[in-house]
Amino acid sequence: MQSRNSVVLLLIIFLALVALYIVAPIQHWSGLVNLLVWQPPEARSMDFKLGLDLRGGTQVLLQARPPAGQRFTAADMEAARVIVERRVNALGLTEPLVQLQGENRIIVEMPGVDNPDQAVQTLKNTGQLEFVEMGPSANSPYPRIAQGVYVRTTGNDRVPTPEELGKTEFPYPDVVFKTIMTGRDLKNAAVALDQYGAPAITFELTDNGAKIFADYTREHVGDILAIVLDNVVLSAPRIQSAIPEGRGEITGKFTRAEAESLAVQMRYGALPVPLEVVNRRTIGATLGADSVQASIRAGLIGLFTVLLFMIVYYRLPGLMAALALIIYALLNLAIYKLIPITLTLPGITGFLLSTAMAVDANILIFERMKEELRWGRPLRSALEAGFSRAWTSIFDSNFSTLITCAILIMFGRTFGAQAVLGFALNLAIGVLISMFTAVIVTRTFLRAIFQGERSEALREKRWVLGF
Repeated sequence: MQSRNSVVLLLIIFLALVALYIVAPIQHWSGLVNLLVWQPPEARSMDFKLGLDLRGGTQVLLQARPPAGQRFTAADMEAARVIVERRVNALGLTEPLVQLQGENRIIVEMPGVDNPDQAVQTLKNTGQLEFVEMGPSANSPYPRIAQGVYVRTTGNDRVPTPEELGKTEFPYPDVVFKTIMTGRDLKNAAVALDQYGAPAITFELTDNGAKIFADYTREHVGDILAIVLDNVVLSAPRIQSAIPEGRGEITGKFTRAEAESLAVQMRYGALPVPLEVVNRRTIGATLGADSVQASIRAGLIGLFTVLLFMIVYYRLPGLMAALALIIYALLNLAIYKLIPITLTLPGITGFLLSTAMAVDANILIFERMKEELRWGRPLRSALEAGFSRAWTSIFDSNFSTLITCAILIMFGRTFGAQAVLGFALNLAIGVLISMFTAVIVTRTFLRAIFQGERSEALREKRWVLGF
């Protein structure tokens, strides 16, 4: 029993040190960040993610504006919402809110967006992606093909609007360029670094696309093959060599943001209905810096008061519970970084509430231990009985809380209830971790202290135990 408890104790200490390293505001090992494979590569970070109420951001209202005669359904709007949500997530933003509003609108809230103009442009593009033949620049009558130029293509032959022509410096509305293949043949696109360490876009094609690309690139080395979205050139790379296996790399003078935006637009396909920005506004942090500091200060004071009560009232067991509570806080914060979970004021409230529940579990255990001691049990036996007999009450109360959290999460997915979702999610995570720290961590600490003859010696020292 003692050897097994020693192993568990070492594992708890190791887990606490790992959590402390993750939570600490330091430069973390890059290899650790790369292990976060469940996060998009461009969004991997060891920083805390802050919501709109703590950090501010941009809110955009998109409205479906189909061409005359084109109809769209509720299923089209839901598909558009999913694509917009994928595009926002791929930009590396922190828990954006993307929800339908009414029959033809989508509302997007993007906390902490660094380039609002580029993000908005990425959202609303309908996404008709084409790989378009431009020919060799030396022989082309239109050598100044560049980013932002409007071109007409065989795959998407339509007349440019005055607004589109006004945004491009060298439009060619009367010339039709040949489409080699469309975005349907693109399997994936991602940001990487080229051999010189500059941002680049790697892409992978479907089997059909790989065959088309292999045949074309073999015969057109040195030619320009433009990447065109909605008849506007995103990039005009030159074919450096044949690409026989359907995997290639687009290099150029990209900034990291430009490369990410291009990869997102290539990766997440066409919207089923055109979207237009009807309202856009920048949102400042709802609370403000002073309110955030006041909230943190109030939380720390409350936590310190609870720890002080546990130590004063329960003495040595209370000190062990306080240490377990500190580990509980570290584990919560580490999970917030690793998943990641966006911190909002309602979410912080859920965390603090679960902290109180963690203390409540220890109080149930300690009070049960006191009863066992009054009945004449040895201290070590009272310790085990206190944990085992209090477990039923702890489990029932926490399980009922988890059921409530599940209901709140379900309702929190509806429009306007995001604050409820954040509260419920943080509360549920805190409850699960509190069950581990209150039952496993505290008991392991007390078992390590109350061993053999030391156990009975401590029983007589009420000023140490508080029982």
